[in-house]
Amino acid sequence: MSDVTEKPASDVAQPSRLAQMWDSDFAYAFRHSPVAIVALLVVLVLFLAALFAPWIAPHNPFDPATLNLMNGFTPPGQPNAFTQDTFLLGTDDQGRDVFSTILYGMRISLFVGISAVLLAMVIGVVLGLVAAYVGGWVETLIMRVADVQLTFPAILVAMLIFGIAKGITPPEYRNQMAIWVLIVAIALSDWVQFARVVRGAALVEKNKEYVQAARLIGRGPLPIMFRHILPNVLSPVLVISTISLALAIIAEATLSFLGVGAPPTQPSLGTLIRIGQGFLFSGEWWILFFPAITLLALALSVNLLGDWLRDALNPKLR
Repeated sequence: MSDVTEKPASDVAQPSRLAQMWDSDFAYAFRHSPVAIVALLVVLVLFLAALFAPWIAPHNPFDPATLNLMNGFTPPGQPNAFTQDTFLLGTDDQGRDVFSTILYGMRISLFVGISAVLLAMVIGVVLGLVAAYVGGWVETLIMRVADVQLTFPAILVAMLIFGIAKGITPPEYRNQMAIWVLIVAIALSDWVQFARVVRGAALVEKNKEYVQAARLIGRGPLPIMFRHILPNVLSPVLVISTISLALAIIAEATLSFLGVGAPPTQPSLGTLIRIGQGFLFSGEWWILFFPAITLLALALSVNLLGDWLRDALNPKLR
């Protein structure tokens, strides 16, 4: 008679949640995508550098007490002719360390981009769910407004909204409210794609059996939309939000470059590029070059990460 006894199924060690996530198809696809790994590393490095800018930056570029005009136009890595101070990426016309201005400017760009995408996502998801579930003239009105807005370039819509909002803001509060007005302007120019995608996915979901069952047990429209339908349409929303983040950062940089974005007291990457553009042809190339490279690396890495996420969450595109 054999002495080997089988252990009950309940006694078999179950893999931890972390191990299950590591062995999932999503994690496997990420581990075997060098582009996604590099893009994520770049995004994390830039995000952490901006987050900890007060501790990483050698100087506070927006504190006049720390500036020395004699350090102006110092080339990267070379000692200044008057003060003998050396700066990694050089200085601008006011003697501000370009490396420090990039870290602080990136904080503004990321804050505006993330906030604008979150606001646009909330507006678009809510309107898309309402349009799909309610239907009728409500759906027609929301979708026609979205179609009309799509006929105009998003940057022009953002400039129009920014100009109107800034015009109705009292002059003494314009610089203080400029960042928030910029966030609202970008969000209102970017909600359409969220609404269209959510509406299309919700139209499919609302005819499924689980929605019909929720109606039979007496669930109201709001619980059905936000507790049953919404979780099943979040995958495309996540992909769109990742790609929209890069577009929002570029939109903010474009508006700031045109002089209708972040104020000079809170310069973003776009403002730094606009300042550097004025000195490009006089030989001070580093004032424009390094902020532009940072913006390019940030937008490109977020875009590549969004493209990979789209492919990973949609098996038909693999």
